[in-house]
Order: sequence, then structure tokens, then C-alpha cells
Amino acid sequence: MSLGTTAAVALVGLAGHVVEVQAQLAYSVPGFTLVGLPDTALSESRDRVRAAVLSTGLAWPNRKITVNLSPASLPKHGSAFDLAIAVAVLAGAGVATAPGLDRVVHLGELGLDGRLQPVRGVLPMVAAAVAAGYRDVVVPTADVPEASLVPGARVRGATTLADVVTMHGGPACAAPDVEPARRARVTGTRRAPGDLADVLGQDLPRLALEIAAAGGHHLLFTGPPGAGKTMLASRLPGILPDLTEAEAVEVTAVHSVAGTFDPGGGLVTRPPYEDPHHTATPAAVVGGGSGLPRPGAASRAHRGVLFLDEAPEFSARVLETLRQPLEHGELVIHRSGGTARFPARFQLVIAANPCPCGMGSGKGLECVCTPMAKRRYLSRLSGPLLDRVDLQVEVEAVGRAGMRGERGESSAAVAARVAAARAAARARLAGTPWTVNAEAPGPWLRERLRPRWSVMRDVDRALDAGALSLRGADRVLRLAYTVADLAGRDEPTAGDVGQALALRTGRAA
Repeated sequence: MSLGTTAAVALVGLAGHVVEVQAQLAYSVPGFTLVGLPDTALSESRDRVRAAVLSTGLAWPNRKITVNLSPASLPKHGSAFDLAIAVAVLAGAGVATAPGLDRVVHLGELGLDGRLQPVRGVLPMVAAAVAAGYRDVVVPTADVPEASLVPGARVRGATTLADVVTMHGGPACAAPDVEPARRARVTGTRRAPGDLADVLGQDLPRLALEIAAAGGHHLLFTGPPGAGKTMLASRLPGILPDLTEAEAVEVTAVHSVAGTFDPGGGLVTRPPYEDPHHTATPAAVVGGGSGLPRPGAASRAHRGVLFLDEAPEFSARVLETLRQPLEHGELVIHRSGGTARFPARFQLVIAANPCPCGMGSGKGLECVCTPMAKRRYLSRLSGPLLDRVDLQVEVEAVGRAGMRGERGESSAAVAARVAAARAAARARLAGTPWTVNAEAPGPWLRERLRPRWSVMRDVDRALDAGALSLRGADRVLRLAYTVADLAGRDEPTAGDVGQALALRTGRAA
């Protein structure tokens, strides 16, 4: 009886867990048993591994083979365990003889011809291995650029199983001549945002966009078709600052698991932008799938912007599932295969028409909708959801004067002010878990402003009149601090609070 051991990594959400892969070869009735809570794709690895070994020119061990994935209580899924299972079996058969195989992590899917195929989630898997003390990692050649992004990892790439066998002291195999597997081409994950100077007129919406960028606030645009709501929203990533190194690693890990990361460009250093269609399902927006879930658009927008165009057309289930990430910055998804956590601290931008025909803004003379149809249309955006949106601004149609007017400020000019405002907020929030005003809790801000509570008189009147909830009052206070940061003031004035209240309630002049 022989035993071969190596290591792999199981992902649960973005959390990686090192798995010990043990292969026992016993002199008994030949067979292949895989234990340790594998899913269907992983259970099929028995046939892929056997075919790959034979294609490599090696003899398949004619014994009873039992492969255990430890810890056995942790659910495992996907085809990334194929290479580790093959190496463990060959080590048990005395083919792979290099010492220390139990401290080497092997990641990769095997083709029937012995070629190594790239897999999803290499970045978080390698990061988890290094954090657990496993620095030596073998991955498919196509995954080497992504795996090499992890500091401290000693990454080796291989094209075929024959390369891995030779790497670990096995015989030189007459492997078939195959082309290295390539990653599927990734498109649409890093679109360059347009320039804010392209937006004509719209002084108030532009101001709201700048405030949203400076403080990390959520934003609602309402207005007729063609007024520029989508154009404004698409310019928001262009005025946001670059991601920090820690944020870049976190965002890149999400996109790696989602399969939308192109390692050729390095870490994702710019805030991502996601704009799902209104026919998207809840699983597509917040994540899901059979077994263990995959990240959806909300998680792919982590540290960036999630834009919902024609928001009332989204299903109520999709809109209401966004409450959790808006409040807590993460998504917890429960499925039969386990529970996965994905970060989802994004800025939500909602665009909506004032009514089904879209012409109900201003005087609304061309609107053909009944009052009941208008109420039913806008009621699709529930009160609890809108209460979590800090800025609510009407975007009016641009007239002839606006079309012929001078171009507004560029994204670069606005981004400089946003960066300065964010630096001021970070200085104020130093020593706390928060980095932008939108993350600061109301009690902390209220306590800080208590000696100057008279500046909140407009908010007090709105609370007394029932026009504002307590959560809404806290969000007005966060907005006021952002307005003050953009103006270069340490603390908000009564005017800052008044402007924040107007932008919050949609009554800005």
C-alpha cells in the first residue's frame, strides 16, 4: 500500500482553504474512489485524470485508488483539483518522486489529452495558499500572470501533465504535441469612461455627481429620456480616485472568481462599472447559481459603481435584494452547497423616468400617463430602498441654450477636487474603520457635531414634519460633511446642511 500527498485550494466565496489531497494505492480490486464532499464537476475528475495520465504515456496504476480531500467536511467544487489529484496518484505510484510534494499547491484542470486548462479564482486561491504557508504553486501556463500577482508566491507554470511529472522528478514522458491552453478573451470589464466635459449643461446633476464621488454616496437621477442620466452615470468612475493596493487585490479577486479578469493588464486599479440590463435576474445581480454561488454584478461592482438604468423596470425582487449590500457592504448568499460571502461595497446610481411615457417632468404637457399609472410606476422603487439613497436629483431636458453653451469642466478637473475632498475625509476618519463619509455611522457624526447642533435646524424641522426619517437625517449629515470637504471646510455650516437636505429630498434649486 502506497500513499501520495499534495495540496490544492478550495474556494468558498472569496475565502480560500488549503486542502490536503491524499491518494492511497492498495493491492486490491482495481477502482477509483473520490471522497471529501466533491461536487459533480469534481467527481468527474476521476475520468479526466485517468485519461490525462494515459495520454501522457504513463501506465495507470492497476490498484484500488482512494483519493481523500481533507478536511472532508469542507464542500469542494470545480475542476481546479484535477492536477493535484493526478500528482497525488502518481506520487503514490512512485512516478513523481520529488520530496516535499505535500507542501506544493497544484491548481489546474486536466484535458483528456493531458493539457492543463486555466481555471477561475487563481488569485484568491494562491493568496490563501501563501497565507497558509504554502509558497510553491504550480498552475497552468495561462494562469501564471495572475498567480504571479500574489506577493511571496513561487509560481511555476506547466503546459501539460507531462511537464509537471518531469518537474517533480518523474520520467521524461512522450506527451502528445499540444498547443498551450489559452484563457478565454475577456471583454467589457475595463471600459474607459467618457469625459464629463461631454455633458452639456446640467449644473445641478454634475454637482450631485461630484458630491457622490467625493463622499461615496448613492445617487438617484430622475428625468425625461435623453436628458443625460445615463451619460452622467457612466462618467462617475472617471472622477473616482484609483483603488488602493489592498482594494485592488480585493476587487481583482472578485473578478477572478467571476471569470471576468484579464491578467494581461495586471491588478484592477480603477473602480469597476457594472450596468446590468433591467431584465437581469436576482442571481445575475446579487450572485447565485447551483451549488456554491458565483458573484453577481453587485459584487463585480465592489469599490466601483453599480448603475441601474430604467430602474422601475427591474423586478421588485432584484431591487429589494440590494438592501443588504447597501447597508453592510457585503452579500451573504445561502445555497444548498454552502454559504458564500462576497464583498459588495459599491456606489449605487439609479436612473428613472418620471412616468411610463417619460414625459411627466416639468410641466408635463406632453405626458399621456394617468395619475394612477405615474404612482404605480414610481412605487416600484420602494421607500426603504430610496431611503438608502443619499442624493435624489431631477435631471431636466437640455434646451437650445444649453446645447450651444460652453463645455463644462473635464473629468480630470473634477477628479482633482474629489481627491482633495477624500483626503480630507480620510484625515478626519483616521483611526476608524471608515475611509469615506458615506461609511461613517450617524451616531459618530452626531456626537462630533453636538457642540454645534444649531447648524442642523433645517434637519430638525424636516424630522418634526415627518419629511425625513432618522436614517435620512444621518445621510443628510454625511452629505453635509462631503459638501464641507469639497469647500475646504473642516466642519459643515448651516448652509452646507441646507444644501445637503435639498439634494437629499430632491428639492434643490
